[in-house]
Amino acid sequence: MSVKLLDNEAFYGYRVRRTINGRLYQEYFSLKRDGQRLEGRQKKEVAERALARDAELEALQEKTRERMKAERCFNSDGSVRGISYLLKTEKSGTVTPIFQIGIASELEKKIVCTSFSLNAHGKEEAWRRAVDAYAKHKIIRRNTKLYKQLLQAMPKIDEKDRTRRKA
Repeated sequence: MSVKLLDNEAFYGYRVRRTINGRLYQEYFSLKRDGQRLEGRQKKEVAERALARDAELEALQEKTRERMKAERCFNSDGSVRGISYLLKTEKSGTVTPIFQIGIASELEKKIVCTSFSLNAHGKEEAWRRAVDAYAKHKIIRRNTKLYKQLLQAMPKIDEKDRTRRKA
């Protein structure tokens, strides 16, 4: 919820504020009339109007987020934003190629980081598992066009990198 009660010398009332697709929506609902603070039912009506406007903006925010989900999943070069191909050096000195996921989970409302080894799963299976984890946390269903696009966006991998060991 983004409704806040402001009580200072400049303003007494509710502020509703949300950012939708990079644009700030901010509206004020005064709890003063004719220089006097509102009480009781009048105050409650203003609060309800502010909450109703916030609900409208929240719905617009969610609709916009859903519409732009595909754009937010990909970098300009076509790679998946949040999935990286890395060479991880183990304590033993072995270099392990991995697909690492680092994203803000819409499911768990926190940052999620996990990785899938190409040595353990193979390139195709590691990528599929990475995309499955990504889709789970970004709430993308498997039977969608976006999910299929994610699967097809596997980065090119130099096979020499997969077998390299630290000297």
